Amino acid sequence: MSIRIAVIGAGLMGADHAKIVAEDIPGATLQVICDMDAARAKSIADACGAKDTDSDPEGVITRADVDAVIVASPDFTHAPLSKACIAAGKRVMCEKPLSQSSAECLEVMEAEQAAGARHVMLGFMRRYDQSYVEMRAALAKGDLGRALMMHNFHRNVETPAADFTGAMAITNSAPHEFDVARHVLGTEYTSITAHQPRRSDDRVAPVVMVLETTDGQLVTIEINNNAAYGYDVRAELVGEDGSIAINNVAYTRTDSRLSSSTRYDADWRGRYHEAYVRQNRAFAAFVQTGHFPAIASDCWDGYCAAVVAETGVTALRSGMKQTVEMIAQPAFYATPKGIGA
Repeated sequence: MSIRIAVIGAGLMGADHAKIVAEDIPGATLQVICDMDAARAKSIADACGAKDTDSDPEGVITRADVDAVIVASPDFTHAPLSKACIAAGKRVMCEKPLSQSSAECLEVMEAEQAAGARHVMLGFMRRYDQSYVEMRAALAKGDLGRALMMHNFHRNVETPAADFTGAMAITNSAPHEFDVARHVLGTEYTSITAHQPRRSDDRVAPVVMVLETTDGQLVTIEINNNAAYGYDVRAELVGEDGSIAINNVAYTRTDSRLSSSTRYDADWRGRYHEAYVRQNRAFAAFVQTGHFPAIASDCWDGYCAAVVAETGVTALRSGMKQTVEMIAQPAFYATPKGIGA
């Protein structure tokens, strides 16, 4: 069954999603590119062969020639547009975060539960990255014994804006780590502490967090948005019988003048391109079959990430350990994924 997909948002992420829909998803048609900037929407539409452009996201969601939606617009639009898709009966792949407000995440969850079926797939694409797939499989097979710790670091060349803060590192960058660690470990968090070292300049310093899980494990997360040398995300899972670590992805090594070197990407797009393709193919299958993908993240996962981020900001500001307090998981989201809507 062919599906017609609209992409809302024509920035970096929207352009990448549009290209994937146009080139890497069999049976999918790039129907509409929607953006408030008409020229930008037309540029992406022309480059990717979209059928149409639009500037009204709510209108696009209700169009009869649109079967499903990818939301890649600014963060503050994610929850309202997800609710609009639920109301229209359209399935949506929403870029993370669902919302930086856990209360707003609850509103989306309530709308989805009232509709009686899953509509929202959330864009925590690292679940589809081969590194984390293999890490999770090694733990599941028993190769590592009982998991004890998971160490994570996430480093960018520089902050995306001059007014970027340590709190924003927790709410904007760390949610990927919050989600993929709880996905790999299959557990929830009970507490978080957050600390920052002091830099010699006025740039935002790294944030280092330590989280405890319901199963008595420790998760460390370093977010360094001014690492300078390149985009670098890695993790190590330590068990009682062994460990497994993610390698930096480098296709070549240069040996010259008595030295050896490999390169880092400038941002996330090359490193995680294949994960995005896998994720978007899974979304297309969800639209076609109604079966929620087995490893995809949903509104509950978005809520969990928002709660942990909110608690992490409090921990950073207070300098004290904070308890992570969440609602009980609704039965609607406890249904095993991959079985049905």
